[in-house]
Amino acid sequence: MTQNQQNNRIKTLLEILYISTKLGLTSFGGPVAHLGYFYNEYIQKRKWMDEKNYADLVALCQFLPGPASSQVGIGVGVMRAGIVGGIVSFIGFTLPSVLALIIFALLLQGVNIGDAGWIHGLKIVAVVVVAHAILGMAKNLTPDLKRKALALFALVATLLSQTAFAQVGVILICALIGFVLYKNHQDSQDSNIHFPISKGFAIACLTIFFALLFLLPILREVTSLNWLAMFDSFYRSGSLVFGGGHVVLPLLEREFVPTGWLSKDAFLAGYGAAQAVPGPLFTFAAYLGAVMNGWQGGLLATVAIFLPAFLLILGTLPFWEALRRNPKVKGALMGVNAAVVGILISAFYQPIWVSSILTPIDFAFTAILFSMLMFWKVPPWVIVLIGGLGGALITVFFGNV
Repeated sequence: MTQNQQNNRIKTLLEILYISTKLGLTSFGGPVAHLGYFYNEYIQKRKWMDEKNYADLVALCQFLPGPASSQVGIGVGVMRAGIVGGIVSFIGFTLPSVLALIIFALLLQGVNIGDAGWIHGLKIVAVVVVAHAILGMAKNLTPDLKRKALALFALVATLLSQTAFAQVGVILICALIGFVLYKNHQDSQDSNIHFPISKGFAIACLTIFFALLFLLPILREVTSLNWLAMFDSFYRSGSLVFGGGHVVLPLLEREFVPTGWLSKDAFLAGYGAAQAVPGPLFTFAAYLGAVMNGWQGGLLATVAIFLPAFLLILGTLPFWEALRRNPKVKGALMGVNAAVVGILISAFYQPIWVSSILTPIDFAFTAILFSMLMFWKVPPWVIVLIGGLGGALITVFFGNV
């Protein structure tokens, strides 16, 4: 590589870092909104990809487990400047919210957050945000009776058996049913997309992904290392989540709250706070890790929960062109998406609703916040601020009952 080429590459990487950091500081509203921000910045404004290729990349990331918006950002970075470009794009988009949530967790250390009214307000915000997500996803992912039935099956199954294995089983069953029901589904949108990644490197990434998924639980059992147990829990959560950040909530809750690693109040308070920061909701893991083991735990949790997303997007990009044209694969994905809706409704009830809506006043406040978010289109960060303030005022005037 000549000096001029090296200078151009550094300039490109700095540009990616600048743009992705700007997006990481301003992208509120969840994964769907993030994709809109990406489209405006990367496609319309800077022409880094054409619209069809961007749509293909989004489709791939929706197919994979993990944080879809983060994976799209990684993919754009890879297209622009190779693997290093993908890493730089991820750092810029993710680091602002990671730092904010680690600081929030450290500020809560030693505070009896269970009695704080503003914390209860943040828990109510979690109810509002997830309810809003359910309505949007259900409209798009369960438009017909067959997929509504799959969502109902997923809802009932995951309520009756609230384990990570039950969720994986439900997703696999719905994928199989979707494969059978929608195997002749056709899509007229075709385009070619190529990424600067070799198939050999991609296979290595997929091998590492599955090796860690199966070996980490074994290593956890034969050792007594707390950091390894944390890494395993976050890595598995990041590996098994379809549907984005809201669906990771029940996986993380069942990994850490019943085992006593942190309280349910601390868990839901952090989830509410995560709505107030821009960037991917998966950075909620940084808060959890910091609560359990300081800033080092926050960084470890962040690496662990996002590592599967990296390995999967890098491992599948070279094969996506052939895969996406297969109507049977599309049918399986339609079944998976329907299951995601049911799992999300299950998570909405337990643990979110039952731990947050305790009185008629709570329900009334929830209705007000939901109407502001749904009908008056108030930004989510404003809803968080109002929720925290309203929770504090409710506690002052009505007490903790």
